[in-house]
Amino acid sequence: MKKEMTVFDGHCDTILRCYERGGGIARNGGHLDLERMEAYGHYAQFFAIFADRTTRPGMPLHQVFREEYDLFRRELEKNRDRVVLCRTGGQVEEAWRGGRSAALLSAEGAELLDCSTELLEEAHGLGVRAVNLTWNHANALSGSNAEERDRGLSAQGRAFVDKMERLGMLVDVSHLSDRGFWDVAQRLNGPFFASHSNARALCPDARNLTDEMFTAIIEHNGVAGLNVYAGFLGDDPNLDTVISHLEHFLDLGGEKNVSLGGDWDGCSQLPRGLTGIQELDRLYERLLQRNYSTALLDAVFNQNLMRVVNEVCTM
Repeated sequence: MKKEMTVFDGHCDTILRCYERGGGIARNGGHLDLERMEAYGHYAQFFAIFADRTTRPGMPLHQVFREEYDLFRRELEKNRDRVVLCRTGGQVEEAWRGGRSAALLSAEGAELLDCSTELLEEAHGLGVRAVNLTWNHANALSGSNAEERDRGLSAQGRAFVDKMERLGMLVDVSHLSDRGFWDVAQRLNGPFFASHSNARALCPDARNLTDEMFTAIIEHNGVAGLNVYAGFLGDDPNLDTVISHLEHFLDLGGEKNVSLGGDWDGCSQLPRGLTGIQELDRLYERLLQRNYSTALLDAVFNQNLMRVVNEVCTM
């Protein structure tokens, strides 16, 4: 029986899982697949293309990007009656009206595109609509949360962000250095997002957002996606720990600025009570039990991210 929920999630690493382990998106042993997506009334997912220097040693990262992209397009073709690649919010809604799930593409780490505005434009043509400026490794655009933390956007990084804005692509600040975050916030007028980052006040990891950062996201009408990786939630986390991060953002005035960004298939440990997307309804029901309105929950589970995609990804 369908779970009467609409879900729009900002981050998973399922493409990399298929690339490294084989298998496909229809049904697998990871956190996310089409079978489980289809259990919900409507489902949209940003699928990240990701690799680092250990994924295919000796192979240029932009080549790994193309191999993962080609794999995903083959998977979409095999399952074209169930899922469709979308570039805009309107296409997501069209997919839902046709009874299909919606897939959107992101690139996790601009090094996958050689930090090049030319390859960025090519990726846009392939359907990529969001890019993390860095993963954990610093690159030519900026320092990251894990390397060169005090380095912000370079001149090349500023040009890259400007190009993303012109193309209608979401700048993703998850994994970025704090200095890089503030450079992005100063440079952009419209929304940007932290696709999978929690509250640093509750879990003091550099991957999470400070209150000031989240407030800047609010001021830009952007979103931050709740990450269910245990390491970014706190000690021995469970569903209530996830809710505590949500409530912290809500207390900062973020009713329109919190979304989902599970980091599905990109994390080694989930909180107790979650083994994959099939249990997102448990989180939803727990929040209903706490007397949160369905209007607020629909905003968090779908509408906030949809709003940002509609505003930024217009072509």
